[in-house]
Amino acid sequence: MLDALSMSAALAAVPLFAGLDEEGLAGLAKGMRIRRFRRGETVFHLGDPGDALFIVMSGSIKIILPADSGDEAILATLRAGDFFGELALLDGAPRSATAVAIEPTETFILPRERFRELIATEPVMREALLATLAAEVRRLTHHVEELHFLDITGRLASRLVRLSAEPGANRLADGTIRLAGPLTQGDLAAMIGCTRQSVNKLLGMFTDDGLIRLEKDRIVVLDLEGLGRNAHR
Repeated sequence: MLDALSMSAALAAVPLFAGLDEEGLAGLAKGMRIRRFRRGETVFHLGDPGDALFIVMSGSIKIILPADSGDEAILATLRAGDFFGELALLDGAPRSATAVAIEPTETFILPRERFRELIATEPVMREALLATLAAEVRRLTHHVEELHFLDITGRLASRLVRLSAEPGANRLADGTIRLAGPLTQGDLAAMIGCTRQSVNKLLGMFTDDGLIRLEKDRIVVLDLEGLGRNAHR
């Protein structure tokens, strides 16, 4: 278990809480608890009551919309420093999506009452929350634009370009970029709204064109500009 000082230091690295002073971080840490999730474990389900905010400290979480057929649409992938579950805390409605651990993941949990108290009394935290929500609206707007105006090739290329810019991506010494993982063909299909077979075919095409290299549960981007050109078809 983390002591209060270590927890405060960890929280200071989270953009949502970065504006809080030492006293504010210490008070925040006292109201937190830690929960760990196994790979594939569900954090909460669509329709569950919203009783807490989750902050990812290590590992990764996918936010999904499940279908009765067993398929899923991946709305977002979250990594260390990201938070989720805030919508249900703000409007009192049930959870609007399901959250699942992609890999072993540690989270800090902030109860709803404490979250709402902080939003009401800490302007820096309120501003950070609003900025995050605005960025999420912009991201989802861009995603809808892709679904309407790009073919599958363009959507996959665009998604790989965006994944290259995410914090978990690792730029290697030779200038290539290893995307954060694990990242399966099924995950990519769920991100862009197509079948795994279509993703498999397109990844093979991108590999043949020298745009990417496939590794186990990882993709290395070799030609970011080339992918960008495919994203505008």
